Amino acid sequence: MDRTRTDIYLDGRWVAASGGETLPVRNPATEEVFASVPAGTPADVDRAVAAARAAFPGWASAAPADRAAHLDRLHAALTARADEIARTVATELGTPLKVATRIQAGLPLTVLRGYVELAARPPAEETVGNSLVVREPVGVVGAITPWNYPLHQVVAKVGAALAAGCTVVLKPSELTPLTAYLLFDAVHEAGLPAGVINLVPGAGPVVGEALAAHPDVDMVSFTGSTATGRRIAHLAADRVARVALELGGKSANVILDDADLATAVKVGVGNAFLNSGQTCTAWTRMLVHRDRYAEAVELAAAAAGTYRLGDPFDPATRLGPLVSAAQRERVRGHVEKGLADGGRLVAGGPDAPLPGRGFFVAPTVIADVDPDSALAQEEVFGPVLALLPVSDDEHAVAVANNSRYGLAGAVWSGDEERALRVARGIRTGAVDINGGAFNPLAPFGGYKQSGLGRELGSHGLDEFRQVKAIQR
Repeated sequence: MDRTRTDIYLDGRWVAASGGETLPVRNPATEEVFASVPAGTPADVDRAVAAARAAFPGWASAAPADRAAHLDRLHAALTARADEIARTVATELGTPLKVATRIQAGLPLTVLRGYVELAARPPAEETVGNSLVVREPVGVVGAITPWNYPLHQVVAKVGAALAAGCTVVLKPSELTPLTAYLLFDAVHEAGLPAGVINLVPGAGPVVGEALAAHPDVDMVSFTGSTATGRRIAHLAADRVARVALELGGKSANVILDDADLATAVKVGVGNAFLNSGQTCTAWTRMLVHRDRYAEAVELAAAAAGTYRLGDPFDPATRLGPLVSAAQRERVRGHVEKGLADGGRLVAGGPDAPLPGRGFFVAPTVIADVDPDSALAQEEVFGPVLALLPVSDDEHAVAVANNSRYGLAGAVWSGDEERALRVARGIRTGAVDINGGAFNPLAPFGGYKQSGLGRELGSHGLDEFRQVKAIQR
């Protein structure tokens, strides 16, 4: 079915883009182009930012209850589209439908519900001496989002920005733009005020750069690679604009000698392979105490063998394709480099059987990885797990911290206090102990080159607010 979209969303209306070019949308499981969207231009960005700027005073001054009511209607409109969202993500990204339903469609609805509730609360005020300290919306926000979680990453930014009283121009990934179009269908149905949120699809070097450098954009919120994040930060810094950056990760899954090894390895493999490994928080380094390392390697290889590759709409499929041919080649290159650097292949690898078509990479486990090697240091963004032995708790923390990234991680131990001590020592924005569940209300973000700022919950909302002191 052709799902081509022909317009962009500006100032409360679907309108034609200023240029005539389009961007193809490819099904990564079949390699076929099945849709297209307009290729936005800098002129479209100018129009979108102007609409957002004009809408800002009214939206910023609206009563919190009114903003919450608008977001509540948006939540209802998105909920009605949940099945279509899941199927669209399965088609344009390749996430297996069961996972797409639960995470790609379900998680953003949970996040948005949280922002409906937060939007209804007036921003906190405090008195410091003779000063009244108040919080106000930062202004016009440029949101630039990735392809791997094409609705969640949008809602994490847009929901918070709108709840805070900001207006938004969104540039979704050109690889998975159709999910964003479903969001804006819901925006239109919900009747959000004209100009409060605008959509300009397009290529990153064109639309993304125009948005990040635009003089009337007060803040840029970006999720993607660290390299692109540096570029966004430079563009924003030239005009001293605020940035929030959610970037790469190389998270460590630390399994101590007293852990429930079978559970720790099974859950760890599942985390590393979630969304075909295309997850910034993926625990792609499994650090196991030497006394249990050999058993962990066997368990990880066996677990990887249960991940069936195939059609995202087949209920038996556990691992879909990567998003593009380019991403497949990058991941293959990481695997080949990891083996050339001395890693020991225990599952998957370059010669593993694959479906005849589609951008697939076999679920791969490589043991005996050097902590300083490329496979242990570079973000692979594919279904590739590296195993590394560690000798004690201090060594595990040192190896976990031997990374320029610091986004997430995990610790497993039969002694929760011991696990907590290790977790405190790991320099990352989040750590799960013994499989602790993801909390969509907790702050999400990284240390070091994993980013700046936080998303989700009240901490995510505060990113879109300025602080003012009024003396009296």
